[in-house]
Amino acid sequence: MSTTAKRNGTVDLTQGNLLKQILLFTLPIIATGVLQLLFNTADLIIVKSASETASGAVSATHALNNLTINLIMGISVGAGVLVARYFGANDKQGLYEVVHTSFPTAIIGGFAFGAIGFIFARPLLELFNTPANMIDQSVTYIRIIFCGVPFNVVYNFGASILRSVGNAKKPLLYLTIAGITNVALNSFFVFVCKFDVEGVALATIMSQLLSAILVVRQLTKVDGPHKLVLKEMKIYPKQLKNMIRIGLPAGIQGAMFSISNIIIQSSVNSFDYLVVTANGAAHNIEGYVYTCMNSFHQTAVAFTGQHIGAKKEKRIWKICLTCVSCVITVGLVLGTGAYLLGEPLLKMLINKNIVEQAMEFGLLRLSIIGTTYFLCGAMDVMCGMLRGMGKSTVPMIITVLSVCGTRILWIYTVFAQNHALDVLYMSYPISWGICVVIESAIFVVLYTKMMRKIKRENAISQTTELAK
Repeated sequence: MSTTAKRNGTVDLTQGNLLKQILLFTLPIIATGVLQLLFNTADLIIVKSASETASGAVSATHALNNLTINLIMGISVGAGVLVARYFGANDKQGLYEVVHTSFPTAIIGGFAFGAIGFIFARPLLELFNTPANMIDQSVTYIRIIFCGVPFNVVYNFGASILRSVGNAKKPLLYLTIAGITNVALNSFFVFVCKFDVEGVALATIMSQLLSAILVVRQLTKVDGPHKLVLKEMKIYPKQLKNMIRIGLPAGIQGAMFSISNIIIQSSVNSFDYLVVTANGAAHNIEGYVYTCMNSFHQTAVAFTGQHIGAKKEKRIWKICLTCVSCVITVGLVLGTGAYLLGEPLLKMLINKNIVEQAMEFGLLRLSIIGTTYFLCGAMDVMCGMLRGMGKSTVPMIITVLSVCGTRILWIYTVFAQNHALDVLYMSYPISWGICVVIESAIFVVLYTKMMRKIKRENAISQTTELAK
């Protein structure tokens, strides 16, 4: 790596041993994602001591929270793809424009979606069949969380930019600092100030603000084309259009995922509060498995984008095989481990007064979803490969139809006829399996077409040179 690259904190992902590069790049992203999840886990562990329903009230808001932020967060995927491509092509002007378009977009979008979520929190939670003995706490918690959406979005845009130029370590450092801050504030608000769910919510948004400040500060101090100059922030229409073209399908896909999960959450809420609490705890455990796997999705996007920008498309096939092999291994090991260690893990997250009654429901979810989670990882990697190639609409359509469509159809047919938790949870592995098969086939077709096009262009170029 050059001295300039070291000073800028950038890494050329198109050089060196591919497996080594992928692992070195992905591990900090995994650690970053795990720290983000520690926000929610710290909330649940600490708030469970406040009341029997507090942890369930927090868990009942997850699907709504994800629905609200996924659309605007999808645009950050578009920003990341463009940054990776411009960086690989050494296009400094394009990189400058994307960076300075990203942050006004993040700020405006964050405030807009946070306000929408705050205003409609109660009617939406009522629509999702949130249990009556939890809904007041859920509304209080989620409204405070929505106030922090702008901070969350700004951090994720900044982190996406840093990762796309090969710097995955700085986002990890900032989440470490924010995570420690979150745990400390959680303890202070709940144990010292005697707050309920509002205490953990306040701790979360304050730590998100800190992470946003740190990532913006880093981007204003780097010495390179991705440097952010705050007074020069403006929306460049061309770059915004490109970000939306790539990122909006990702956002819609995430929103549709959230809608299908909300329907599933509503189905879970049709059982009693023990099931709701156990489902939320098991979902929190699964989150660690998912974030480790999803890190390879982010890696696939960054590596593919840089390789296309650098015109090294031949290695894209190896990137795909390496990322898929890694994600399946991680998913099998961690997903199965989560189920085998399910009992002690669930005891950490569920109030001691109800843990024995709720335990079987949490273990049921882990046995079905946790052990098959590797399918979700493979699906996400294939989606990342397609997005990195600039084909963001394709995985959106595939995912919406095969995953979301399958789950919704399953709930209103199979589950409606057999109202049982195991039947409900089976919708996950079935939908993942269908999607990964279709995405893999589409990737092979698109990659083959791309390589044939490059071969034709090279042949024409050689013919022209010989004619000269």
